[in-house]
Amino acid sequence: MTHTMVRSAIRRRATALAAAALTGTLALGSVALAPGAAADTKGTTLRAAMTGNGIDSLNPFLAYFAGSLDVFSAVYPSLNSLNTDGTPAPYLATKWTPSADKLTWTFTLRKGLKWSDGKPITAEDAAWTLNLIRTNEVAGTANGSLVENFASVTAPDATTLVIKTKKPQANTPFVSIPYSGVPIVPKHVWEKHVTDLKNFKNDSGDIVGYGPWTLAAYKAEQYVKYDANKDFVLGAPKFDHLVQQRYKAVDGAVAALRSGQLDYVSDLNSTQFKALQSDKRTTAFQNAGRRWMSVALNSGARTRSGKKIGTGNPALADAAVRRAIALATDKQTLVDKVLDGLGQVGAGYIPPTWKQWAWKPAPGDEQSYDIAKANSLLDEAGYTKGKDGIRVSPKTKKPLKLRLGTHSDAATDTQIATYLTGWMKQIGVELTAEPLSSTKLNDDLAKGDWDLLMDGWGTGPDPTYLLSIQNCDALPLDDGTSGSTDSFHCDKEFDKLFKQQVTEFDPAQRAATVGKMQDILYKADNNVILYYATGLSATNARTVKNLAVGKADSAGVYPMQYTFGQFRSATPVAAVKEASSGSTTLWAGIGIGVLVVAGLAFGIKRRSSADERE
Repeated sequence: MTHTMVRSAIRRRATALAAAALTGTLALGSVALAPGAAADTKGTTLRAAMTGNGIDSLNPFLAYFAGSLDVFSAVYPSLNSLNTDGTPAPYLATKWTPSADKLTWTFTLRKGLKWSDGKPITAEDAAWTLNLIRTNEVAGTANGSLVENFASVTAPDATTLVIKTKKPQANTPFVSIPYSGVPIVPKHVWEKHVTDLKNFKNDSGDIVGYGPWTLAAYKAEQYVKYDANKDFVLGAPKFDHLVQQRYKAVDGAVAALRSGQLDYVSDLNSTQFKALQSDKRTTAFQNAGRRWMSVALNSGARTRSGKKIGTGNPALADAAVRRAIALATDKQTLVDKVLDGLGQVGAGYIPPTWKQWAWKPAPGDEQSYDIAKANSLLDEAGYTKGKDGIRVSPKTKKPLKLRLGTHSDAATDTQIATYLTGWMKQIGVELTAEPLSSTKLNDDLAKGDWDLLMDGWGTGPDPTYLLSIQNCDALPLDDGTSGSTDSFHCDKEFDKLFKQQVTEFDPAQRAATVGKMQDILYKADNNVILYYATGLSATNARTVKNLAVGKADSAGVYPMQYTFGQFRSATPVAAVKEASSGSTTLWAGIGIGVLVVAGLAFGIKRRSSADERE
């Protein structure tokens, strides 16, 4: 299914012709930006397709979609950023110092910065934000796991922030960084919304923030417009304006790129990428992938108190059934046929981009494609085949008929579902694909109304958040709120290791703990990791340069890309020749290759649609 929940939305257009263009059904050159999203006539405008399926909410305490994270990193500040070597870099804070016992971190914040409404940014804003997430269940929906080890957060004065932790926490400087960490919000604006935080959308009126951009206009499911913050402390963007346009299908964005209506498109599939490689009007590039694609299996949806919920097939509670499904899945074929070879076969929960967390199953534990072994497991577990070839559960006496939720707007889901349906038939399981909107798919996930779902997540160099969604504490409350679970996995040993790894300052020791956690997830078969896809993007060669941040390796693959750094690095073509060499240097907080940061650089989180959850 898709957890970085990305809702695919159809923009309303004045004519059927324009609507068709947005869904990618028109010929090249016929795609235009939605009404209201047109480029500003004053100054330069960078035009980009919105990440993945867009924005689920503009409330930073609740949102998961990568499109939302793009907005937050653009308009809200964080305590730190990252240097290109992965070490923490200044943002609001200019320095941060741990105590000798590593239980207290003192951050010194800049003087003189102001929110977009003119009021000063102080340490009290940061303390209030972190404390709200720490103490309020609703406020902790998106980022609660990042601060659960915090004992207190105080602001002794306007430029001093003190964080005390219950146990030493190695990644404290990475809890609040752009895109992948906690956005700091203005206390004077948000304190009035605490009582009804779960219903506050934050999408009307001016958003008070501070970042490289200010929000100029927002149309739900259509576009976001920004103006550059020319006084941004880390350096102003080189474009005057930015428009992120929502497309229902990437085909529409590709057509817009080719026709000159867009400057940048990401989330390409291999067919689109290879076509754009040969188009002189565009520059296509690969970047290290930070996401995995999986099939999630509902082994028993329940709340934190143990209350069973949902309509999942009880046969999936049987480990033999889940393992048989894993063994009957030919991952290499998916890499070859769906990704056209631009990816790697999946196994570990942390993508291999992050070499410090690299994990592989021990010899003999591999879940290699083996139809015969899968059938043997089901035979031994008592699932006999009926006359129609479909196995019957020995407990319920019902046939093994399972639903597979797919994203209706994701071509890769459709391709994968076709293969999975055939493979499952070979082991006596009838699998029926159910194409659903991302909204419906994610709603069903939260309620447990599913059997199997196409799932995809991404992470950055620190695995804390991604691992946290497999904790027992990520299960929802009985009223359905506060849950961030990915597949209703709950294992006490996993939870114990999760709390342990964040306290470990030695990189090798922490990597070993994270490896044990990945082993637990691999053997549970709640998420059958299919593959890790390479990131594929393209720019309009006629309008923008320096959008691919960092230096490509010998294979031509760039480091992972984040819009916070990309959009600040991007330079109008007309200005490139005039720019000094210094103007094209990387943003100090991006350029993320394989960041080892003593194994502790904090990471992207969230779910995405199969290709965009973080």
